[in-house]
Amino acid sequence: MAKASTDIAAGTVRIARESRGLSAEAWWGIAFVVPYAVVFALFVVYPVAYGLWLGSGVESYVTLWNDPIFQRTLRNTLVFLVVAVNLKMALALAVSGFFAQARPWIRWMSVVFILPWAIPSIPTILSFRWMLNSEWGMINTILFRLFQIDGPWWLLKPELAMGSIIFVHIWKYLPFWTLILLAARMSIPADHYEAAHIDGANAWQRFRYVTWPSVKNLYITSTLLSTIWSLGDFNSVYLLTGGGPVDATHVLATLGIRYAFGLNDVGTGVATVIVAMPLVIPLVVYMVRRLGRPQDR
Repeated sequence: MAKASTDIAAGTVRIARESRGLSAEAWWGIAFVVPYAVVFALFVVYPVAYGLWLGSGVESYVTLWNDPIFQRTLRNTLVFLVVAVNLKMALALAVSGFFAQARPWIRWMSVVFILPWAIPSIPTILSFRWMLNSEWGMINTILFRLFQIDGPWWLLKPELAMGSIIFVHIWKYLPFWTLILLAARMSIPADHYEAAHIDGANAWQRFRYVTWPSVKNLYITSTLLSTIWSLGDFNSVYLLTGGGPVDATHVLATLGIRYAFGLNDVGTGVATVIVAMPLVIPLVVYMVRRLGRPQDR
């Protein structure tokens, strides 16, 4: 009875103390949250809000709309996203099937295959810029020595320059998405393939009825994420063509830099980036909603 009375008294004292203010756990929680909230406000909320304020002037959007380079940039951005992202993800799905084979030499090839993504962008893309040089680049030099023909003007014709940008982007980021989809393939139980093989399914049928249903959700989510990342891909364009020739290969990311730092028009540069928000925000919302619901079957 004495022990019970002591426990009741201690509980009463604790409740009385907590009723006067926050508990010790609450104070510790505040102590850990406040530094993060301050850093988040200083380095995320403030820059975003300041950027939106800089790009809020109507005259910036009038300048953009009347600029023929901006209209061509919109087309380039859409072409870049549609072609580069979809081709890259389709190739990643196909190549992941090759690397899923249980053969030692394929494992060693995967190490070499991942190098383009692992190496920093500046040396790799500048290497392509050297190889694609129309006068003394490696590719045109090989074409001339082997076939005695002059190679194309890879980076001096807008169509070829845009195609070169898409190729370099795919070459650079294909290994990453291949590894993501390879991990999804490796998680599929082998029993599923054995059962399909026993039922007489060929390679296409095994992919259609076993592989694709298992990787479909990850493939769609990866495509959405790749679209968002590719929209902000500055390196592939700037390091390869700089937006040239004659500003014909700009995308929104590089055109914003051109306005802000090349023409000293920060407001229009920020407005160029804000133009992409109607595309980015729905993609982010849709992707988050997909991640928050059970997998579709």
